[in-house]
Amino acid sequence: MAKQKGSRIIIHLECTTCRTNTDKRSEGVSRYTTVKNRRNTPTRLEIKKFCPHCNSHTVHKETK
Repeated sequence: MAKQKGSRIIIHLECTTCRTNTDKRSEGVSRYTTVKNRRNTPTRLEIKKFCPHCNSHTVHKETK
């Protein structure tokens, strides 16, 4: 028998400031990987995390 699909999924968080700002100190976009429970949080996550490219704490949104 096949395993049931779990409620915890792996998601990727991407910095919103790096994606839109072209005048930053270094090239690249900050990305984090984490897991979330799809039953408890069906909407996309938004978490404030440290971005090494912006050198500050910025909002990171869940990507597809």
